Amino acid sequence: MAKEPGPGPARRASDRGRYGRLNRERVLGAALRLVDREGLSALSMRRLGAELDVEAMALYRYAASKDALLDGLVEALHAELEDRLTTGEAAGDWRAELRRVALATYEVCLDHPQVVPLLSTRMLAVPLARRPRATLRHHERVLGLFEEAGFGTDGSARLFRAFTAWVLGYVSVELQAMVDNPQEAESGFRLGLHHMDPRELRRLRATAPALADRAGPRDLTDGLDALVDRFTRPE
Repeated sequence: MAKEPGPGPARRASDRGRYGRLNRERVLGAALRLVDREGLSALSMRRLGAELDVEAMALYRYAASKDALLDGLVEALHAELEDRLTTGEAAGDWRAELRRVALATYEVCLDHPQVVPLLSTRMLAVPLARRPRATLRHHERVLGLFEEAGFGTDGSARLFRAFTAWVLGYVSVELQAMVDNPQEAESGFRLGLHHMDPRELRRLRATAPALADRAGPRDLTDGLDALVDRFTRPE
């Protein structure tokens, strides 16, 4: 009688895996790479454990739940943003520095497009005081620029809301899914315009090819300048 095959090699129950001893930074870095490569739907404790070559249970000391892991992705993105801003050269005045923050946010988001939806959805779910420290430090950095400009508490709050809405909204539009069939060379078929009623959606069909091209950082900063002008213009 043939011997039943034994189980495959067990993953490590300890916190020493493929990349050495685990810590929060390594766990979140692996989660970020996994999501970059396979999307948010691929993320689970079990899948991340396989990525790190440890048992899923070993991860719970670094992220207590799936929601905590999602918050960790937001933390990792803001930590990368903070690193770029800290190592880069500061601008000369608060408005130029605000543009630098917006551009760095844009670049980090385009590097990690799969994580961008969490910048909105997790902020809807997580109270301000419980957000990751890297996220709070980012908020503090932006508010510090408004304080430097002489805005009071109320004015800073209004401009902070407007700045956040503009940058995240702009990035979300830049990253919106447009291509229906990437194998098609012809623009109309590539975008799937033949699925859209030309009588009902005439303007959208005509504009879709232009919308499919990213507007880029210039439109981001131009819009930001116009926004700031609105708040600094005398009533």
